Amino acid sequence: MSGHSKWNNIKRRKGAADAARGKIFTKIGREIAIAVKEGGADPASNARLRDVIAKAKAANMPNDNIQRSIKKASGADEGVQYVANTYEGYGPSGVAVIVETLTDNRNRTISDVRHAFDKSGGSLGAAGSVAWMFDRKGQIVIDRSEHDLDEDTMMMMALDAGADDVVVGEEAYEIITNPSDFSAVREALEGQGLTFITAEIAMIPQNMQIIGDEETARKVRNMLERLEDLDDVQEVYHNADLPEEDEEDD
Repeated sequence: MSGHSKWNNIKRRKGAADAARGKIFTKIGREIAIAVKEGGADPASNARLRDVIAKAKAANMPNDNIQRSIKKASGADEGVQYVANTYEGYGPSGVAVIVETLTDNRNRTISDVRHAFDKSGGSLGAAGSVAWMFDRKGQIVIDRSEHDLDEDTMMMMALDAGADDVVVGEEAYEIITNPSDFSAVREALEGQGLTFITAEIAMIPQNMQIIGDEETARKVRNMLERLEDLDDVQEVYHNADLPEEDEEDD
């Protein structure tokens, strides 16, 4: 399986989030706003809001910030209205990329996304051009060092909670669920005292594309960083298996 490669991607994304925590909190705040708009401000009756709160906690977003975002989103003022858009394209060496955005100005967002692709030697594609290479799944990642659980115990806990699969890595367990089961599985595992590195609905690549040379890897990393730095971009998914050197610069 490609669990190790996917874990490297998760670590890279988390490292970027840790380095720009304020921007990540702002982006999660937008997701909270969308969730509140769709289902109300009470997490007890709004599963999507519960999921976003779990994602916020996994990103170490303070509870005060979470509650402030909920209150702001449930206010009666006009506020900013965000619209979700997804873009697909190819990076250097044909790496498949999916970019999820929340924006109040679609023209600005698509222009910024296209520029990030073009400047990195990639190209923005049509809808559906790369999505077929990914599966939309619930993804819960647990740091093995934070929990004294052997592989069999973790596997049993996850499957009993309704998970589809558990990918065992040296550093983490990656629990995969059907999107419709994600909330129930996450809440069941939380109820057993587990904490998460990430907990979200994600686009998981079916196969990883190995990037063997450092020059191409550098171009791919630059493209991902440009996309992730855009204010309107919420998530960037890709199928690049980058060399381990990517993990050495914190």
